[in-house]
Amino acid sequence: METRNILKNKYYLYMTEFFAGMSVMAVELGASRLLAPYFSSSQIVWTIIIGTIMIAMALGNIWGGRSADKNPNPDKLYMRIIVAAIWIAAIPLVGRYIILGISALLILVVNNNFLILAAFIACMVIFVFPLFLLGTVTPSLARYTVKSLDDSGKTVGTLGAFNTIGSIIGTFVPTFVTIPAVGTSITFLIFAGILLALGLLYFFSKKTKKAAGITAIVLFLICCIFGYSDSFAFWEKNLLAEEESVYNYLQVKDMDDRVILSTNVLFGVQSVMMKQNTLTGMYYDYALAAPVMAGAKEKGSSDLLILGMGTGTYARQCLKYFDGINVEGVEIDEKITNLAHKYFELPKSVSVTTYDGRAYLQAVDKKYDVIMVDAYQDITIPFQMSSVEFFTMVKEHLKDNGVMVVNMNMHSEEKGNINAYLSDTIAEVFPESYTVDVAGSTNRVLFAGSGNVKNAFNQHINELEAGDLKDLMQEISASMELYDKGNYLLTDDKAPVELLGMKVIDELIQNEIGYYKQLFRDEGIKGLLGQL
Repeated sequence: METRNILKNKYYLYMTEFFAGMSVMAVELGASRLLAPYFSSSQIVWTIIIGTIMIAMALGNIWGGRSADKNPNPDKLYMRIIVAAIWIAAIPLVGRYIILGISALLILVVNNNFLILAAFIACMVIFVFPLFLLGTVTPSLARYTVKSLDDSGKTVGTLGAFNTIGSIIGTFVPTFVTIPAVGTSITFLIFAGILLALGLLYFFSKKTKKAAGITAIVLFLICCIFGYSDSFAFWEKNLLAEEESVYNYLQVKDMDDRVILSTNVLFGVQSVMMKQNTLTGMYYDYALAAPVMAGAKEKGSSDLLILGMGTGTYARQCLKYFDGINVEGVEIDEKITNLAHKYFELPKSVSVTTYDGRAYLQAVDKKYDVIMVDAYQDITIPFQMSSVEFFTMVKEHLKDNGVMVVNMNMHSEEKGNINAYLSDTIAEVFPESYTVDVAGSTNRVLFAGSGNVKNAFNQHINELEAGDLKDLMQEISASMELYDKGNYLLTDDKAPVELLGMKVIDELIQNEIGYYKQLFRDEGIKGLLGQL
C-alpha cells in the first residue's frame, strides 16, 4: 500500500486518533499505579498526575498544530508516535529508579511538601515527554484529514469522537482488566506495543525508514525482556507476595517473628501476624482495650465490627483473648482478604464483606458492642470515613455502652494536625473520648462511647485473669487521657484530610532523616555514602 493510499484512508487516521487517546488514558492510570506505592494514591497525587498530563497535552497540541502547518509531513507525526511508544515501554525498566533517585535527592534538600514535590518532579521527568508527543496527534491529524472548509467541522468532530471513545476504553481497560490481571509493567508494555504497531504500519506501508523501524522493534523487545517486573520493592529479598489490585499495591513480607502486609514500599505496615501468636507491640494491642471497656469478657457473647479489616490482625487478637466474641469485617479490597486467608491464617469463622466501610453501615441495621475504625493508611484517609456524618453513623450502630475504637497514625504535636481534626470531630459526636499514644510508634488510639468509658474500663480490668492482657490493660489505663475537645471539624462538605496528612508526613520525614541531612551539609555526598 502506498503512502498516499494509507493517508487517504481516513479510517486509518481515525484509528490513529483512537489509539492515541486510549494510550494517553492508559498511561495516566499507569502513572497513578507507578507512583502510589511510593507516594500514596491520595487525591493530591492524582491532582499532580492529572495536572502534569494536561500540561503535556496542551503543549503538545500547540506545538503539533504549528509543526503541521509549517511542515505537513506525516512522517514526522508517526515517528513521534514511535518515539513515544519506546519511551512508554521504557517506563517499567527505569521508572522506579527515577522515582527513588528523585526522592533520595529531594529528601536531603527539601523541608516542606516533600511528597508533593517528589511526585510532581517524577511525573515531569517520566511522563511529560511521551504525552507531549501524543498531544501532537490531534492537531496533526486535523491538518492531514481536512481537505476543504465544507467538511472541516464533520472531520474534526469525527476525530474528536474517536479520541474520546479511545480515552473511555483506555480508562476502563487498565483499571478493570490489565492492571489487576497482569500488573502495571505489562500494561505500559501493551499500550506501548499498540502505538509502536501503529507507527510501524505507516512506515512499512511506505517501505521507508526500515532501519529506524527495526531499531524501534529491538528497543521495544529489550524493554519487554528486561523491563518487565511486578516488583516495586526490587531491593527486597524475602517477599512472600507482591501484587496489585484495583485499589492497592500489596506486599507481603516474611520476617523472623512476623509476617506483614504493606501497601506502600517506602513506609507503613497495614497488618501483621505474629508467628508465635503473641502480642504485636503495635496499636492492635492497645485496641484490645475496647472489648474490655464494652464488657466482652463478662458478657460471654459480644459483637465486633472492623471497618478496614486488612488481613485480620485485630480479629485474631480479639478471638484469642475474648471467648464468645463474634467478629465481622469490612474490607474494600478483596485481594487483601485473599492474602489474609493465604498468609495470615484468618479464621474461616470471621465473616468479611467486600465493601466500603461507610456504605456497609448504611446498608445494615445491626448494632455492635465494639466498632473498630482502621481504614486510615498513611496520608490515604478516606474523607467519607472521617466526617461528623460518618461518626454519627458509627454511634447509631453501637449498642448501649458500646465503644468505638479508632487507630490514628501519623501522630503530631503540631497545632491543627490531622489527628486533632479527627479527635475533635469524634468528640463532636460522642460525649466522652479518651486517647492513648502507642509506645514506639506514631500511632494514637482513640476510644469513644456514650457511657463512662474509663470507669467501666477500670472495673472490667479487675475482672481479667492475671496475664499479658491484664498487664497491658493496666498500662493503657494509666496512660489514657480524657480528650479535651477543640474547634477543628471535618464534615462531608469539607474534609481536607490529604493536605493535613501531607503536613504530618513532612514532619515525620524531617525527624527521621534529620541526622543524614546534617551529615550531608557538613561532609557532602562522600560523608553520606560513608555513613550508609
